[in-house]
Amino acid sequence: MKKITRVLLFSICIAVLLATLLTLAVSVGGSQYSDVSVFAICTIAAFGINWLAFIPANMAKTEHYYDLTGSLTYLTIVVIALSLSQEPDLRATIVSAMVVVWALRLGSFLFNRIQRDGKDDRFDDIKPNALRFFLAWTIQALWVVFTAACALAIITTTNRLPLGAIGLAGIVIWAFGFIIEIIADRQKSAFKKNEANKGRFISSGLWSWSRHPNYFGEIVLWSGIAVLAWPVLLGWQWLAMISPIFVYLLITRISGVNKLEAKAEEKWGQDSDYRVYKERTSSLILMPPK
Repeated sequence: MKKITRVLLFSICIAVLLATLLTLAVSVGGSQYSDVSVFAICTIAAFGINWLAFIPANMAKTEHYYDLTGSLTYLTIVVIALSLSQEPDLRATIVSAMVVVWALRLGSFLFNRIQRDGKDDRFDDIKPNALRFFLAWTIQALWVVFTAACALAIITTTNRLPLGAIGLAGIVIWAFGFIIEIIADRQKSAFKKNEANKGRFISSGLWSWSRHPNYFGEIVLWSGIAVLAWPVLLGWQWLAMISPIFVYLLITRISGVNKLEAKAEEKWGQDSDYRVYKERTSSLILMPPK
């Protein structure tokens, strides 16, 4: 038990350290408020919101507001960044709108889903242990800071430049990913609402081109924001480009594709139709079936 506690405490410290190092790097050349970097204020707010939300969540042993808190964190840090940075230009205004629209859409979708399903089984083994549950909220804060790094770099930078062709390309990439994510989520929701599909796996629409098209859209849209940030990054700020890499690793290695694939294998692994679907369909990238 003591060893597990030490590992959890170490993990929490590592999460805070990683966020701190990224903040120090991207803050260079960024706006300041009362001699404190605006990026740092956003990072502090991200952890503060999630740690405060953990308290009632742990008391009630519920994850119902976990994803909603994540979306609220994105919205809060964007407002802070816009309010405390030098007058935003077109690039900063556009990327702020992108993050706000994405956070509102995904947050409401995930909240409605957990209200419908009653729980998120990812937390079944986590909630009973307060320290493990606290780590989950800490990781969410880290997730927000790393994922939004390019967006925050754009908003807080003092290196204001015209949008240009690269900026426009970033907007198009983001829009493509956002649309893919919306369509995929709606197709799966409609599929699950149909009682005839109970206990079955979805293999129609975008899901016939990818086993996880919603996650593909998520990676693409944050990559678009990274492209949008590209022209204004200077020096250590280039570390903000870890954002799409982090999103990819998080989705494919930590809490997304890998867990859903294991769950699907356990549920339908002996189903011949699922075996054929899995062999013919790309795991992530949208591609025509083989």
